[in-house]
Amino acid sequence: MNDTQIALIQDSFAKVVPIKDAAAELFYSDLFETAPEVKPYFAGSNMKDQGAKLMATLGVVVNGLRDLDKIVPVAQQLAVRHVGYGVKAEDYDKVGASLLRTLEKGLGDAFTPEVKEAWTAAYTTLAGVMCEAAYPAKPTGLRGFIAKVFPGTGPKVQQA
Repeated sequence: MNDTQIALIQDSFAKVVPIKDAAAELFYSDLFETAPEVKPYFAGSNMKDQGAKLMATLGVVVNGLRDLDKIVPVAQQLAVRHVGYGVKAEDYDKVGASLLRTLEKGLGDAFTPEVKEAWTAAYTTLAGVMCEAAYPAKPTGLRGFIAKVFPGTGPKVQQA
């Protein structure tokens, strides 16, 4: 992400903040409609509270885009916690798609191709970091065989 993209994300999110409750409701409505298989992750959750958490987290991320060293470790920890809720790596794409559709609906004409590209770059980057933390790659082929036969000799994977 470059400075222009960060500015586009921060400026567009500033327009979402006044409608954050409606935006969160729109996001979850879209997510549950397009990916109903994720709905069980939220069983027993107060969706109004969940929406507030979503918007607060987005705010922290958006405001921290110029200081990724501070937000990446927090995002990694969040991703690891989400594994315990049953979240799968492929769910990140579904969430990203719902986020983009929500922004498009909420921002209307202000959701330009440049704004969409900036949000896509930011989400893809962050989701990639989160997936790496939550679902570390397992060695395959010869490396995987050696790791099975001689535990502790394979490459070290750092987990958050």
